[in-house]
Amino acid sequence: MFRRNPSACRLAAYLKRGGLIAYPTESCYGLGCDPDNRNAVLRLLRLKQRPQHKGLIVIASSYRQVARYLQPLNPEQQQRLQHDGAQAITYLMPALRSTPYWLRGRHHTLAVRLTAHPFAKQLCRSVGSALVSTSANRSGQRPARTYAQCQRLFGRRVWVLPGRVGKRKKPSTIRSWEGGQIIRQ
Repeated sequence: MFRRNPSACRLAAYLKRGGLIAYPTESCYGLGCDPDNRNAVLRLLRLKQRPQHKGLIVIASSYRQVARYLQPLNPEQQQRLQHDGAQAITYLMPALRSTPYWLRGRHHTLAVRLTAHPFAKQLCRSVGSALVSTSANRSGQRPARTYAQCQRLFGRRVWVLPGRVGKRKKPSTIRSWEGGQIIRQ
């Protein structure tokens, strides 16, 4: 899809420069950026009209892409995270102190999902990084489910990537990593 494709290099460079993208995920289009680029994250939050204190979800294709944000996991825990990501489960995981506050919000945890959605997973692999992943909408409104809806909603402020949204009707389930409590069904 992306590998060995010059557009993957362009996309990775665009993200590093602070660009915002919209891309298909399990249930809707996601709005994303480079999680380490504070200015990009703050622009994304303004565009969504979402308060920073809530925190954001970070998706990745593998544990390796999110390990630097999290308290270390043993191999069994890494396997659990991978398996549950395939079920579209996002975990609120204990974050390292060095994890940027613009990702965590006012929390000591970071919301993480190892995505199994083919497009989103390949996107993370191709750019070699985890991505911020929040629904492509303004806060409180319905998420965009198509390329055309994203184009109308964001215009030229966001690079919209064409692709198919997964079959899920609801966003990912959010659970506490430590206790397993369901935060969002």
